[in-house]
Amino acid sequence: MTSSAAAGYELPLLLFGGFRAIIDELHGELARRGHPDMRPAHGFAMQAIGFRGATASEVGRRLGISKQAAGKTIERLEALGYAQLNLYGVSYGTRVAQQYLRHFPGRTRSVILDGVVPMRVALGLTTALDAEHALDDILARCRGQDTCRERFGDPQQDYRAVRKALAEGVALVSIADPSSGEPVQVDFSSDNLAAVLRIGSYSAEYAAILPLLLHAGAANDFGPLAAQYLLVKHSLSEMLAGGMHNSVVCAEDLPFLDKNAINRLRLALATTYMGATQLDGLQAVCRSWPRGPVDADLHAPLESSVPALLLAGGDDPVTAPAYAREAARSFRRGRTVLLEGFGHGQLTAPCMDRVMAQFVARADPAVDLSCLRPVRPLPFFTSLNGPPP
Repeated sequence: MTSSAAAGYELPLLLFGGFRAIIDELHGELARRGHPDMRPAHGFAMQAIGFRGATASEVGRRLGISKQAAGKTIERLEALGYAQLNLYGVSYGTRVAQQYLRHFPGRTRSVILDGVVPMRVALGLTTALDAEHALDDILARCRGQDTCRERFGDPQQDYRAVRKALAEGVALVSIADPSSGEPVQVDFSSDNLAAVLRIGSYSAEYAAILPLLLHAGAANDFGPLAAQYLLVKHSLSEMLAGGMHNSVVCAEDLPFLDKNAINRLRLALATTYMGATQLDGLQAVCRSWPRGPVDADLHAPLESSVPALLLAGGDDPVTAPAYAREAARSFRRGRTVLLEGFGHGQLTAPCMDRVMAQFVARADPAVDLSCLRPVRPLPFFTSLNGPPP
């Protein structure tokens, strides 16, 4: 990232690519649980069919395949029992699932919303504030644990020291690239720090190393932070879907944000590690990006009697737990499950597969959550070797 404007374009793309691993894990878990015939292509076909349905010819054109191939895909979906669906959506997928449910309640048997976006919410306005709050919670959790506090003291002080140092200028770091082993020089900046902290807050596993990285940076050793930034950049660079990200945000979110509210929040945004850079960057992109049509009821309130399970992480930097509680009010047969100390997306949390399997099998939110009681996030690393024994 060579400028604040460039960071505004790059950071959201890095974040958007982070969901690839969740989707891969989902299909792996479906196969292990007796659904080996499920394929990502089925999801593409459903997207091509859309909320209002489509003919085989239309599906073929949208997928770039023949009418005959599209017809076979549709027949396969029907044979697999997709006349009525059990929906699972994570992050942006929760908006898609809720909108499908709104238009096709009779075709929806149950819905699991993981990292929930309420239908009334247009994302972007409080993104930086939510991310800062999640980081505060992560660092407070470290301070509240004896081993983490003894090793790092107050990690908030380290965080403030790192931000202050980078506000005064970039840190010139010479390290071995963690992916190639080749020597590289990194001009580590506040924008790079923002990428590390945001991606690092996405999961409890990544968050476990943040106090260690910040402690090193506060001691003027920016090598670990720079290495982590390169890992983030390399690992997500092949998963970016920039065009799709822009098409969604520029049509479904930015037009619905209150410009006066943006201006009122600028001072508060300036106190966060993300600042207003991402929001300003998206506004700049959307001024010239083609805007597709959206449903007139996209952000209208939703009411449903379909059984719903809503999953939330207590330290989610993207979709705060309050979002799940708000969305739950739309479901007469809904239940919210909160995992304290966890981040964005609960699919891979211990025992969550059993909870989800129970829910789908019975289409009833009155599932047994006892196996979740002992679940805790990964302990914080006190050295590069990992957590203390």
